[in-house]
Amino acid sequence: MTKRLAQLMHVYPDQYEEYERRHNNLFPEMKQALLDAGAHNYSIFLDKKTGNLFAYLEVDNYEKYQQIAQSPACQKWWAYMEPLMETNSDQSPVTVDLHEVFHL
Repeated sequence: MTKRLAQLMHVYPDQYEEYERRHNNLFPEMKQALLDAGAHNYSIFLDKKTGNLFAYLEVDNYEKYQQIAQSPACQKWWAYMEPLMETNSDQSPVTVDLHEVFHL
């Protein structure tokens, strides 16, 4: 069963263009890791007034998707993106998971 996920993150105001540029040139190995983990319909939206990011994606298997954080591709991507956004000590983005209250 497909699971819908949504998260909030934050990109630094002076890094909006670079953040978008890097996503437009997503590492091939990161793209493959996402696909291998069953991710699809993945979108990230930016509120340019606040730097807040809203990410939405669907995954086929939530447990399998959770393992992507351990992949070399993801670790490399996090290190690459760390200067642009708020991150945790392991370089993962600081995220707030959102609870779905409605779906049509």
